[in-house]
Amino acid sequence: MASETATTGLADRYASALFELAEEKGVLDQVAGDLRDLKAMIAESADFRRFVESPVLSREEQVKGVTALAEKAGMQDLTRNFLGLAASNRRLFALPGFIGGFLAKLAAMRGEMTADVVSAKPLTDAQRDALAASLKQATGKDVALSTAVDPALIGGLIVRVGSRMIDNSLRTKLQRLQLAMKGVG
Repeated sequence: MASETATTGLADRYASALFELAEEKGVLDQVAGDLRDLKAMIAESADFRRFVESPVLSREEQVKGVTALAEKAGMQDLTRNFLGLAASNRRLFALPGFIGGFLAKLAAMRGEMTADVVSAKPLTDAQRDALAASLKQATGKDVALSTAVDPALIGGLIVRVGSRMIDNSLRTKLQRLQLAMKGVG
């Protein structure tokens, strides 16, 4: 597997190319929606993650699998073609980087910031709106939320905006309490 720096550069190049094509064809929002769906699939499905990361599968198997998935999910033609190209070039392993790069470029173009939010259970629309409003007030910019669920948090949230991270999860609070109790005994 490539080094992290090489993977980041690769992801940036692919994300830039997809962004330019989507902008040229006027399908930025549709492609962004497809990529968000893909990101959720990668986060939620260990099987899909293994498929994307597997060096054992042939090019043909990866192309066939990823295009079938994109077709079944009703993804935009540009997204489907992009995934097929990435698979035929043996670059599916960098798909999370492609997605992050594309969404970051879209957010920058719109003057938004992206906040990565991890919660113990899925956020309701009202919670998402309240969180976005709070982050907008704190940062002074519109904030696009990228959410993920990690039941191991027990409760609370972990929010990353730019280089700042706020960990208000129950898991972390319990870990801190456990460390404090060790110091007492």
